Amino acid sequence: MGKSTLFNRLTRSRQALVADFPGLTRDRHYGEGRVGSRPYLIVDTGGFEPVVKEGIVRAMARQTEQAIAESDVIIFLVDAREGLNRLDFDIAKLLRRSGQSVILAINKAEGMRYGAAGLEFHELGLGEAHTISASHGDGVVDLIEAALACIPEPEFEDEPEFDPDAEELTHENRKHRIKLAVVGRPNVGKSTFINALMGEERVIAFNQPGTTRDAIEIEFDYKDTAYTLIDTAGLRKRGKVFETIEKFSVIKTLQAIEASNVVLLMLDASTEISDQDASIAGFILESGRALVVAINKWDDLDSYKREWAKREYARKLRFLDFAKVSTISALKGQGINHVMRAVKQAHAAAYRRLPTPRLTRVIHDAVEQQQPPRKGIFRPKLRYAHQGGQNPPIVVVHGSGLEAVSDSYKRYLEGRIREVFDLEGTPLRVELKSARNPYVEDK
Repeated sequence: MGKSTLFNRLTRSRQALVADFPGLTRDRHYGEGRVGSRPYLIVDTGGFEPVVKEGIVRAMARQTEQAIAESDVIIFLVDAREGLNRLDFDIAKLLRRSGQSVILAINKAEGMRYGAAGLEFHELGLGEAHTISASHGDGVVDLIEAALACIPEPEFEDEPEFDPDAEELTHENRKHRIKLAVVGRPNVGKSTFINALMGEERVIAFNQPGTTRDAIEIEFDYKDTAYTLIDTAGLRKRGKVFETIEKFSVIKTLQAIEASNVVLLMLDASTEISDQDASIAGFILESGRALVVAINKWDDLDSYKREWAKREYARKLRFLDFAKVSTISALKGQGINHVMRAVKQAHAAAYRRLPTPRLTRVIHDAVEQQQPPRKGIFRPKLRYAHQGGQNPPIVVVHGSGLEAVSDSYKRYLEGRIREVFDLEGTPLRVELKSARNPYVEDK
């Protein structure tokens, strides 16, 4: 039909997944656009079949009905090449009953006589239609101007003056939202968790792997902290990622991890931790993002299975020992407050400032307690340290002969730094830099 193509054009982005594949979009997807000085918020929705009363199609319809209820204007997009069909009549009937302003847009009209393209759609009784091409941009500006004309502009007694400081403050507020990506295998409960957190069916949660296909961003405030939640598609084994749509979904998920401040890795308590879980965890660790682990469906386990699940986690994901682990039931809303506290703490740790004098003292104390092993007749000398980056925190240690420092001693230093600066929830990278030896001639 082209709804996501139109959405991307109106928001001048590639936020929504687009492919020649029906039913790709399932959840509500919000974006911002502007015509001249007039901003607008646009909502992309999934395929709408209001007559279907069950299954995932009904869940998609509920998402669209919610978007209709909260909108000022509805653009009803039909397909010029497919022509008028029974479903178009059903949707038009529902839209007329909604009482909202409705604009009919006939898409894929490129190469057709525009007058002829819209003739049969007059039967829908929605007034004059706009013929457009979402992919080529034909008629799109006229369409959005017509939509905005249905909404009265806000009236001001006095024209507000532009305040550059206020504009900068708004930008800073948006920048300092904690971006939280929720990732995991298909059907682990990611969408259920987000719905429980928000207290509404914001994204489709359905007992079917692959329900979420796109990365859906949701701005949300929780206990005085601003978040951007990202519900991502479930990551399958590489061998099972065989459809083009799934490949794009995986790319969007990996991009969401890299763009986030904190990642919430969800695991299923009722199943064993798989190589797939370990692969996802490894990618998060490699990206350097702060991490919180939530083991979902904990309420379904008896005491024996809970103990088994804890041992399974400690054995297979021991490289995530820096992350706080919460046991939850997303369906019942249990443990969510604990998870969000851990997210906030992990974010604070990832961006913590590590003063050079204090870092250097930590390194000297560590060496005093346990010196690095000798290599031949020389022993590495650690002189001072400073912070080299955030998210993840990077500590650069300077000295001489540091190329001889073993991995185990490096882990020892990481442990001491993590303990002193309370860096639970974030990876930590220690880089060793040796001073050049002035007595060795350059080759």
